[in-house]
Amino acid sequence: MPDSGTHAAHQAGSHLNDDAVSAIAETMQALTAPSRVRLLFALRDGERTVGVLAEAAGITPAAASQQLRVLRHLKLVVASREGQSMLYRLHDEHVISLLDEVRNHAEHAARGWASDAAAMNRTGAGR
Repeated sequence: MPDSGTHAAHQAGSHLNDDAVSAIAETMQALTAPSRVRLLFALRDGERTVGVLAEAAGITPAAASQQLRVLRHLKLVVASREGQSMLYRLHDEHVISLLDEVRNHAEHAARGWASDAAAMNRTGAGR
């Protein structure tokens, strides 16, 4: 997997094509279901079974399995079989970063905090 510097160099100043825009929108849409967000946060500490994840998310194992299928499709989680159980884990460290950034943004927005750059863009200063 490329390091973050490679990602930054690849993405710097790049235009988003339609496929990239669709993939981003689909990923963000996955985070609109509170149960999926709970499942993802429950996986931050490592692999878990459906039963453990369902309990952590406050949903039934059947509902957890359905939500985990969506998360697998979007490559936010991966699964492996251990005996008769399926173990789920986050796809990679990018998912943790995404969760952290969205959580930070939500907390800052709730408090009315904005970065200097965001405040400048809002007022039109620096243009």
